[in-house]
Formats: sequence, structure tokens, C-alpha cells
Amino acid sequence: MTQCLVCDHDVEPFLNFGPMPIANGFLAAEQVASEPFADLEVGFCGGCTMVQLTQLVEPEAMFHENYAFFTSSSAWMGRHFAALAADARARWLDGAEDPLVVEIGSNDGTMLGNFQEAGIRHLGIEPSANVAQAAMDRGVETWVRFFGRETADAVVEQHGRADLVLATNVLCHIPDLDGVLAGVSRLLAPGGVLVFEDPYLGDIVEKTSYDQIYDEHVFYFCLGNLKPLLARHGLEIVRAEPQGVHGGSMRYTVAHAGAHPVDPAVEDLLERERLAGLHEPETYVRFRTAVEASRDALVAELERLREAGVRVVGYGATSKSTTVTNYCGITPDLVSSITDTTPTKQGKLSPGAHVPVVPHEDFRADPPEVALLFAWNHQAEIVAKEAQWLADGGRFLVYVPRVGFVDRDAPLAATPQV
Repeated sequence: MTQCLVCDHDVEPFLNFGPMPIANGFLAAEQVASEPFADLEVGFCGGCTMVQLTQLVEPEAMFHENYAFFTSSSAWMGRHFAALAADARARWLDGAEDPLVVEIGSNDGTMLGNFQEAGIRHLGIEPSANVAQAAMDRGVETWVRFFGRETADAVVEQHGRADLVLATNVLCHIPDLDGVLAGVSRLLAPGGVLVFEDPYLGDIVEKTSYDQIYDEHVFYFCLGNLKPLLARHGLEIVRAEPQGVHGGSMRYTVAHAGAHPVDPAVEDLLERERLAGLHEPETYVRFRTAVEASRDALVAELERLREAGVRVVGYGATSKSTTVTNYCGITPDLVSSITDTTPTKQGKLSPGAHVPVVPHEDFRADPPEVALLFAWNHQAEIVAKEAQWLADGGRFLVYVPRVGFVDRDAPLAATPQV
């Protein structure tokens, strides 16, 4: 039995995906023989109700000088971060004298660029050297290191305390949440706030979006499992706002306890989580059953397409696709290639399944009949981008919230398979 990373209580596993490679570990052919694997298993803590991985991959194996994901590769995310930055400035920095903004896990500086361009003091904390360098090349001040209490002390010593700390799809990656929150508590000015977004557990359960579970995502947050953890560090959630990004995220605003009034919507969300059973282990047993049914339906559809001679390619070489391809046994005989716009992934093989990753130009030059939409969380953006292909009869196959097709007649909704 695994001990909880938050409260040391026993964690009860509810879903094991089997051996998995590094989710973002796109590799060259000569690296296949030495590719590392580790069991991917997720469990529920009966003590603090935190949903979490039961086995961890060393952070240095995932976040390093060759990290494959650049935030700027998604125009959709760029717009989302611009809107987030504008909202945060208006809500939390208006009237502040020479404010400081710190971002944890700042990637290539896409978010902080909005503050840099406005002449606002800023600092990014990013452990992956290659994406950090991209941020520095655009003039965004960045430290290449992991965030914790020691880093927070160094920031305070050199820059003072922060009026705004940002973290998007980052905190769920960090096993030492106590260390991070101790650092946040130290770093925040008395009236400062932490604004962070992560995939929302309620959406994962409701949509059966099991591909949100992979090695980088150590924790699966909801309001109920975050509240007691934050309280240990003198922090509280003052706002909780649902977001459409990453297939369903929650934006939490956190402050020193008593520093800001708590929005009534926070208590409303806690009640909705209780009614949804997010604090009950039986919910996750049902989730496992739904995941297994989704897997079986997707494999059956891909096998049917292969039997019919239909060429299927993948769309979006995402971290999430690693969970799907390996758990479902999707190899090049079912999906011949994966198209992606990220140069560092092109010419590589997908982790574990070893499906070739090709440039998007290949998709346009030789359009497939069907594309398996691994980047389903960007469906609206992608459907608009590939409108002509869809009009010509192309179809996207999706598996969230159910296995079905996106076609020219129903461009934004999946059609259930029967």
C-alpha cells in the first residue's frame, strides 16, 4: 500500500494503466532499446481524499534541457494566457506600486510576456533549460530551477515579496506540495495572491478523460482536497472559476487566510463536489469501469477502420496521447503517424507505441480519411483550422467524452458509436 504524499494515510489504488514510458519522452529510433518504463497507477487517499499517482518518476527525467512542450506552440493557449494576465492585472495589481509578478513553471515565457511588455517587474521559475532559454531570448527574466521554499527565499532576498504568483498546469506536477506551498506563503506579500490553474478532477470523472492521467500529473485537484492542504500553510481559496482549457480546468485564487473576502461560489462548488461524490472511493471504482469501456470502444473502432482499409493518423503528439496509445495498444498498424506542429517532436517516435511524428505539412499534402484527435482539448481551434479537410469529407475520431466522430455535419460534437 502506498502512503499519501499529502497526509501519510494509505492510498487505495483504483486504476493501473500498466508500464508507461515518459509521457513527453518523444525519442529517436536509436533510443528505443533504452527507453525507460514505469507503472502508471492512480489511487484515492481515504484520509485527505487527494487523488494521486502511486508511483513517481524523478522530476529530472521529465523536466530537463530537452523538454518537448513549448506553450507558444498553441495560439489558443496564448490567447488564454493573455486574457488571464489582463484579468489578474485589473483584479489584483490595480493601484499597486511597482508590483512583482512571479510565475512558477513559466515555460517559454508566453504568460509573463504579457507583463514584460507592460513594463511590470516579473520573474519566471522554470526547471527545463531549453524552454527557459526561449523565454530569456524574448526578454522575460527567468531562473532555471525548481520552485520551493529555498527558491522563494532567494526571490524575496533579491526582488522582494510578490503581489501576484501564477502557476498554470504546474502545481499538479509537483510531488512536494508542502514545499511549494511553504514557498508560496513565504513569497506572497500580505495582500498578494496565487492564481493557479490545473485540470479539474470533477471534469476528469464526468468526461472519463483518463488521458489526463500521466507521469507529469502527480495530483488531481478539486476544491475539497485542496482546502485542508492550503490551510496548513495559512492559505485559503478565495475564488474558484471553471476554465475550458486542457479539457476542463479550474482557476483557483489563493491568499493568506483573511486577506481577501471569500467568494460565495467557493462554498457552492464544495457542495457540488459533495453531491458528485468526489470525496468517496466508490466514485473512482465507477470511473475505472468507464475507462475500461472507453478503451474497448476505441480499440474496436480503430480495428474496424483498419479492416475497412481506412487510413487513420493521429492529430496532436500530446503528453495525453502517450496514455491512450500505450493503454489501448495503439501502434502504427492502427494509427500510421501523428501530425504535430512542434519542431522538437517532428521526426521522432511517440513514447512506447513508437508511432512516427510528422510535420503538419504532411497532413495537408496527403490528407487521411480519419484523424484520431489526441489534442481533443483544442477541438474548437483544430476544427476551425481543418475546416476545408472536414468539408472534403475528413473526419476526426474522438474518445472524450465518448468514442465517436466529428465531421462536417457535427463539427463541434462527438457522435456516439452504437
